[in-house]
Amino acid sequence: MRRLLGLAALVAASPAAAQLAVPAFTLPASSQLSDEARVVLDRMAAATAPAEIATDVLKQRAYYDRYNDDRLAEMRRHFRTSEQRTTMSGVTVDIVEPAEGISRGNAGRVLINVHGGAFMWGSGSGALVEAIPVSATMGIKVVTVDYRLAPEHRYPAASEDVTAVYKALLKKYRPENIGIYGCSAGGVITAQATAWIRRAELPRPGAIGSFCGTGAPYSGDSPYLAGPITGGAALPVLEHCPTSCRFPIWRACRRATAPPIRSHPKPRQRRCHRRCCSQAVVISRSAR
Repeated sequence: MRRLLGLAALVAASPAAAQLAVPAFTLPASSQLSDEARVVLDRMAAATAPAEIATDVLKQRAYYDRYNDDRLAEMRRHFRTSEQRTTMSGVTVDIVEPAEGISRGNAGRVLINVHGGAFMWGSGSGALVEAIPVSATMGIKVVTVDYRLAPEHRYPAASEDVTAVYKALLKKYRPENIGIYGCSAGGVITAQATAWIRRAELPRPGAIGSFCGTGAPYSGDSPYLAGPITGGAALPVLEHCPTSCRFPIWRACRRATAPPIRSHPKPRQRRCHRRCCSQAVVISRSAR
């Protein structure tokens, strides 16, 4: 125990914990990237929305809708699926199935896709881009949710929509045979919806996949590195929360001080009160 306490004291006193000023330098592309990956990254960089529409949601939606339409055409060249647009519990969804049929092993399984798009766009063609290759390569049915978007709708609208679709699928599928996955904003909503499912006292899904975005708050050095290495601005260095708080950096917003909800079985919830934040991070009690 004494050795552990001594080690903890050394870590706490280490100068590595202090702020470090890094001089400007040129960061080369990773040597682990294949030639094909470099081409894709260059194409993605060229497709970034112009800065002059950064504050216009409607123009951004139109821009990324065109971008996703092009990606969808590419997916259709590589994968063969069938799609059907319908509603489940009042929520619009696209049901995607492989053209060759669902594999025998996945006959009783289904995946729910939660599309990305900064919480503000990505429905329609963007959602199908995430669902079609998964359905075709796995031989499984994918239901992609056209959830309500920000800024017209705020948390927990998207989580409610995903939960409604999940509840509808429970009428046909066992919970352990339902998976939920999402990328970027969809990854965050996947985590939030999982907590919302718990709040609704529904059985938990068999699997979740949260890619390029999680239900955890930003922490560590990633919030400060992500912007500069991807062509964005650096975040200002903020003070950490008190030691009693489990969230080192809370959405880069000092006003996110609403107390957590601790009543079991509801999830803990904190909301950022800044108008620019459309989502709250929700973490279930089991994640503590």
